[in-house]
Amino acid sequence: MFKRIDHIELVTADEERAVRFYTEVLGFAVRSRFTVPGGLNLVYLDLGDTTVELMSFTDSTPAPRAEGERLGYRMMALEVDDMQRTLDELKARGVECTWGPLVRPAYARAEIRDPDGNSIELRQWIAR
Repeated sequence: MFKRIDHIELVTADEERAVRFYTEVLGFAVRSRFTVPGGLNLVYLDLGDTTVELMSFTDSTPAPRAEGERLGYRMMALEVDDMQRTLDELKARGVECTWGPLVRPAYARAEIRDPDGNSIELRQWIAR
């Protein structure tokens, strides 16, 4: 019935800042941009077969994020080839690791945050 995740939607407070982060730091490419009547801007970003849909509103400001766990988006996970090299490259670009890395026999896992505070898991599969 289900095949895959088609895309992940993220609401951002600053569209251009988010686009710069996802393209310049994480390597996504802008596929397309749309403005929907009513003040909704959409930017589709691709990384391999993964799509992130950035959403921003021109007529209002999104509500502040609640602290801690909540229903809805928690994080997305990006697979990396080499965890330490990735963390070193991100740090050189001003992105700090917010959790981890945790190394297990089958994988290594760490977390970073985008400019809006959304968590992004980094996952290196060691053995499958």
